[in-house]
Amino acid sequence: AVVSTQSTGYTNNLRMSSLKLQKRLSASVMKCGRKKVWLDPNEASEISNANSRQNIKKLIKDGLIIKKPQTVHSRARCRKNREARRMGRHTGAGKRKGTANARMPEKVIWMRRMRVLRRLLKKYREDKKIDKHMYHALYLQSKGNIFKNKRVLMEHIHKKKAESARLKTLQEQAEARRNRSKAAHERKQARNAQKHAEIFAHIEDNAPEEES
Repeated sequence: AVVSTQSTGYTNNLRMSSLKLQKRLSASVMKCGRKKVWLDPNEASEISNANSRQNIKKLIKDGLIIKKPQTVHSRARCRKNREARRMGRHTGAGKRKGTANARMPEKVIWMRRMRVLRRLLKKYREDKKIDKHMYHALYLQSKGNIFKNKRVLMEHIHKKKAESARLKTLQEQAEARRNRSKAAHERKQARNAQKHAEIFAHIEDNAPEEES
């Protein structure tokens, strides 16, 4: 009995292995992997007789050989977790593996900040809001870590422009005062010169009368 059982198992293995060719051809015809090929176990004898692609195509058409459906690999849970992480869930100390610098490198943060500030400076220069001299000074100050973010840089620019406008107004006022003083001084000198000329003319007129 033991011998007959072993021989039966051996026969089954032979029957299963005899369908390797059909499985390979079916996979090639249906353009999929061998694991995706389903052979009808009730029609094993008929399938085993198919030894060409033409016969395999006929069996596929008859439904004896079927391409298994694609295994579902749902990303619904992944999307749900990702949305939760965006709201700050599942990101506590117990979920962190690397150091803070490994998770978000300081260099990346620095590069992003510099690009934001330099983009703003370039835009302001193109819009004529700042001149090239102020642009260069602010560029170097940004590189020197003076400005923490874009808002601080914008406030600094507005403050600088207001200060420049105030200094320009003061200079114009001082220049106007100087011009007024200069004009008044010149008028005074002209009046004095005229007085002197009149006095000298009066003296010269009186001199001949005294001699006569």
